Amino acid sequence: MDQKTIIADTERYYLPVFARNQIVLDPGKGCKLYDMEGNEYLDFLAGIAVNALGHAHPALVAAIAAQAAKLIHCSNLYYTCVQSELVKTLAAVSGFDRVFLCNSGAEANEGALKLARKYGNEKAPGKNRIISAVHSFHGRTFTTLTATGQPKYQKGFEPLPAGFSYAAYGDIEALEQLMGEEVCAVILEPVQGEGGVFVPTDDYLRQVRALCDRYEALLIFDEIQTGLCRCGKWFAWEYSGARPDVITLAKALGGGFPIGAFLTTERLSGVFGPGDHGSTFGGNPLACAAANAVLRVMIDDKLADKAASTGSYFLMMLGRLQERYPDKILEVRGRGLLLGMELAKPGKPIVDACLQRGMIINCTAGNVIRLVPPLIISKVEIDALLSVLDEVFQEF
Repeated sequence: MDQKTIIADTERYYLPVFARNQIVLDPGKGCKLYDMEGNEYLDFLAGIAVNALGHAHPALVAAIAAQAAKLIHCSNLYYTCVQSELVKTLAAVSGFDRVFLCNSGAEANEGALKLARKYGNEKAPGKNRIISAVHSFHGRTFTTLTATGQPKYQKGFEPLPAGFSYAAYGDIEALEQLMGEEVCAVILEPVQGEGGVFVPTDDYLRQVRALCDRYEALLIFDEIQTGLCRCGKWFAWEYSGARPDVITLAKALGGGFPIGAFLTTERLSGVFGPGDHGSTFGGNPLACAAANAVLRVMIDDKLADKAASTGSYFLMMLGRLQERYPDKILEVRGRGLLLGMELAKPGKPIVDACLQRGMIINCTAGNVIRLVPPLIISKVEIDALLSVLDEVFQEF
């Protein structure tokens, strides 16, 4: 089947919810992707921070193939060795005691918010309000959509679930004004990704932790995009030392295979009992095998350290690009390999021009170029993108 037919059939039958680029990608290897016409692209999006090991990583391919030949699914009514290995490893790398496995980031956040509501309702009648941040993004289910502090995603889906409030991100006074005994949880991204790659001060996150302690509210960190080495540490909250009560994970965990998780403490493990939460497909053997392979590579190859080093170089070079085009690039920011470049104008023309030159990048929040390449990206590949960006900014 040719590329034109594939695009036409997809447009004809798929719900029109994605603004797609007019290329068909297949196959990929390392940090490179190819379309059906043989054109090569360097991938600085990684499936939106998902393909942490790049494409067709041999360890991940081998793990999925071997597990698919043994057992794909058996339900959580039974135990499996790959699930046991995964939850033990996640506890070890995170320092948390308990794990729930699901299929996506939205499901992970949904489960964490359910945990918070049940915790609050058991603690005191009416302790059920949840605070999130303006410009946050937590998912597209009804509850996670409501927790997302961006009205553009909520428009048309009213009435939304009750009990949510929003505070300006990074503003501890704004959060303090909303806090009260009826608050059961605060959910934040330790670095806002979809909202524009905003990095708060470490002191802000520590102050949020203190506020939650004062009001006996849970602190939930959405590490779906920031976690698992992306920001130069295993988890982005580690920079501040503001240890949360719950973290949520997905994206990089399966290296491209769908899996999500939320992790919590032993203190909160009794909030849920049998039947309070569950998932048919969550933690299935195939997904667990993929996640185990990803985590082994992250540990063995020290990908957190690599992301810190490579990300520092990347940020420095983007800063030099900003110095060349101060009227076009307003700011560069980020941590590790979650980087943003705020532009003076909408970023889509830049994204399109880079794609034409074989570079896959992304624009979020209208005018922020988001760069979340595979964690295995090299400085040579980064330099190739910088050269293209320099050429594109000369034109725009």
